[in-house]
Amino acid sequence: MKTKKYLMIIAGFVFGVLAACMTVLGNPGNMGVCIACFYRDISGALGLHRAEIVQYLRPEIMGICLGALIAAVAFKEFKPRGGSNPLVRFLLGMFLMIGALVFLGCPVRAVIRLAGGDLNAIFGLAGVVFGAVIGIWFLRRGFNLGRATPGHTFTGYLIPLIMVLLLLFAVFRPEFIFQSKEGPGASHAPLIISLIVGLIIGALAQRTRMCFVGGWRDLFLVKDTYLFSGIVAFFVGVLVVNIITGAVNIGFEGQPVAHTNALWNFMGMVLCGLSCTLLGGCPLRQTVLAAEGDTDAGVTIMGIFLGAAVSHNFLLASSAKGVGLFGPAAVIIGLVFVCCIGYFMSEGAA
Repeated sequence: MKTKKYLMIIAGFVFGVLAACMTVLGNPGNMGVCIACFYRDISGALGLHRAEIVQYLRPEIMGICLGALIAAVAFKEFKPRGGSNPLVRFLLGMFLMIGALVFLGCPVRAVIRLAGGDLNAIFGLAGVVFGAVIGIWFLRRGFNLGRATPGHTFTGYLIPLIMVLLLLFAVFRPEFIFQSKEGPGASHAPLIISLIVGLIIGALAQRTRMCFVGGWRDLFLVKDTYLFSGIVAFFVGVLVVNIITGAVNIGFEGQPVAHTNALWNFMGMVLCGLSCTLLGGCPLRQTVLAAEGDTDAGVTIMGIFLGAAVSHNFLLASSAKGVGLFGPAAVIIGLVFVCCIGYFMSEGAA
């Protein structure tokens, strides 16, 4: 167990260093490698939303999935499976993304933002923790999305194959792919470096089961610090690089791709953290599970894409100017919906 924990700490630290270095190499400030933001950018590149400043096929996402696939196959952990309430998972993935885009970042980016001095991230992280605590209450009542059953081998490769297709689009840039000319979508590291970094992160995340919500869940639910140690090590890795490069800017105002509305930073991440807890993992973990052959995680990713499209098409997503017009209403609706799922799908509701 000590060896596994040391590996988690090393993996978290390496991930943090790589994430911070990606900002140095061209990715948006205090973003590095944000899973939710990058799925949002890919969604825009495919034309699912038309927010022109956030459209780019992020090779990091494709790399994470393919790196996790390689690791899973190499260590004989690729196991095609699915059928565990896919529609519910799809909707949870959608609301996960809506909450993340009200905050402007997933649980990974919340840690990155804090390590860059963005104090608004404190409210976001508090929201993740509070959402996880609510999710724990449902888990203790017997919440369960059901057991996945073994599936056909080919189905397990569907999400990785989609990622290969997206990577080909990123390389050859067909005319139907959108790409930002300004804004966060126009800020990116060189493609090959982004892909390599994604491959490394994916392999590390697959071998360690890294999860930026599961760490908080296990800490409070069973007092297990294994996953949480990865979050701490990740924060240290980002902080070290930021200090070396002079990228720490402590304060609330003027932070990159962030707003200062404390209430909705918190509430957005409550929705995100709760959804992730019921799903069994954050967007990073869902990507890795999909690479291992879990088609339920693949359906969750499809929900994440829809959540990005809905957020930008219906004025839910926040921006540096503030919270989106209908973002607060969407978060409240999402919390009611997700809590209903948690309550009525618990054994305690019977």
